Amino acid sequence: MAFIDSHIHMVSRTTEDYEKMAVAGCVAISEPAFWPGFDRRTPEGFYDYFRQLTEFEPRRARQFGIRHWTWLGLNPKEAEDLAFAREVIGFLPDFLGRESVLGVGEIGLNKISKNELQIFQEQVELALAHHQLIMVHTPHLEDKLKGTRWVLDVLRESQAEPHRVLIDHVEEHTVSMVLDRGYYAGMTLYPFSKCSIPRAVDILECFGSDRLMVNSGGDWGQSDPLSVPRLMLEMRLRGYEPSEIEGPTLKTPAMFFEQSAHFKIPEDVR
Repeated sequence: MAFIDSHIHMVSRTTEDYEKMAVAGCVAISEPAFWPGFDRRTPEGFYDYFRQLTEFEPRRARQFGIRHWTWLGLNPKEAEDLAFAREVIGFLPDFLGRESVLGVGEIGLNKISKNELQIFQEQVELALAHHQLIMVHTPHLEDKLKGTRWVLDVLRESQAEPHRVLIDHVEEHTVSMVLDRGYYAGMTLYPFSKCSIPRAVDILECFGSDRLMVNSGGDWGQSDPLSVPRLMLEMRLRGYEPSEIEGPTLKTPAMFFEQSAHFKIPEDVR
């Protein structure tokens, strides 16, 4: 079965991972800009990173028949220096028109500091000014609930259209508040944190796949680029029909991404 991984960081994965994902049925991925495990020292480092996401990674993915789209933005972990962050935000518009860019992301909150909140607000405003989709990072572990509430407050005050915003890393205690307000939601499948595959399927059983999707979040940490097809297997073992499995793994992400004029996948995989 075909699937889309709606949030994976392929710059930290091997070419072999692309091959494994293609064999498992991956037809498209979206890769949001993220923190590389260390703070970049110059804005030019971000500029080159954005070039990597928009120029090199699409070519690497195409070798295996996978379409690669990206999101560009400043991750909250590098948002404390306001002058530095604003310099990076200043050249984001140079990239937003590129054919593989879906929108601004992943932006949001990490430690929920004053500066993180300010830079998040400014990037939301930039996305709205350029009519871009938005992908939001919510904090991990004990700050998840508080951070999600703050994210929702910022989005409400900005008057962003909920159907054009994806709020990622939701879990049992945050998924309903996101969906109830009309936003799209993403569940990240991690082996040791975020959402396990059995938990994610339990959540799907409670909320369905209308505006709810899954992703591997694969990066340089302990993560699995085959998490989405493993969830598909779990759903099949629980008795789900193929049309139901396609909801959170193909149809819902495609429906959200198609709001960008840049996104298109072959009709025969839908």
